[in-house]
Amino acid sequence: MSLIAAHVIPLGHDRPGTYADAVEIYLRSAGIAVSSQRIYRISLTTWAWLARGEQPPLGRARRGTTPPAVPFSTLDGPATAGVLAETFAQRARLVDADTVNRELSVLKAAIAWWSTRGWLATNPIAGIERRPAPPDRTRALSRGQIAALFELKAPLREKTLWRILHDTCARAEEILRLNIDDLLLMDKRARIVSKGGATDWVHWQFGTAQLLPRLLKGRSRGPVFLTGRRAPAHTPALDVCPVTGRARLSYRRAAELFETLTRPLAHPGITDPAELELRGGWTLHQLRHSALTHEAEDGTNTPTLLARSRHASVRSLERYARPGVDAVAGHVVSRDPRARRTT
Repeated sequence: MSLIAAHVIPLGHDRPGTYADAVEIYLRSAGIAVSSQRIYRISLTTWAWLARGEQPPLGRARRGTTPPAVPFSTLDGPATAGVLAETFAQRARLVDADTVNRELSVLKAAIAWWSTRGWLATNPIAGIERRPAPPDRTRALSRGQIAALFELKAPLREKTLWRILHDTCARAEEILRLNIDDLLLMDKRARIVSKGGATDWVHWQFGTAQLLPRLLKGRSRGPVFLTGRRAPAHTPALDVCPVTGRARLSYRRAAELFETLTRPLAHPGITDPAELELRGGWTLHQLRHSALTHEAEDGTNTPTLLARSRHASVRSLERYARPGVDAVAGHVVSRDPRARRTT
């Protein structure tokens, strides 16, 4: 067999007739979490319009619309790569970089799965690259946003996780690795393994102290934060609760839930559920970033901030200690000579 012939992938006999059918088969069979399937479907459906050389409706205009019927064989068509490159570039001018990058990533994963089944002989988006996102200089949430987060209706597990992340300024991975015997509830602190493997302590406040006993009720051993289901048979014993049989909550799932639940707070002007699904929410890292930023704004000294963040150097701490917009505005007002004369 020649080298060229060895790289030819025969098309599968079960290849679906339409792109929409291929999308549904992928969502059902590729291990996509049920909670993520809707946003995956929205992202993949966008490409049906693009493959036809069209742009999908934006905002409320998209709700209830029927995407164009596209034969799945279109993806292997000789002109499709050029059409998709052009329409993707147009879409990138209409919506934010995070949205188009997410849509591109979702389609890349689907194409890889379809190709392993022998349904595609080409990659119609091979030349399309992610769009650069503008630098985010507002990663720290405002104090009002933090207050709104803590008032959000959410399950006890999520509310406890969000509180302890903000109180401790810890990394999400560090807190999710906590076991119950790492906690000193009366002292409001816990022993963690920091980045790099060092053992350290984190401390929390009243809000976390109220929530943790409720979360741990009836349990004295095992992971602090658990999934809602029993652990699979292959799960390591250290990641299974001996009382409930449930597994340790993963970072991926915790981050996904936080991003989903905070979309309305991140985009308060958007009320359409379908439009919100196309937007991103906040990240768990923003809780750490916000707490450190607010402490810096309140005048916490650098040694204490370093101890709270457990950074190795002041240089690493700098981006967290940048005052937010409201703090800068308040500082300017407080130094206004005219304002001081009238008070």
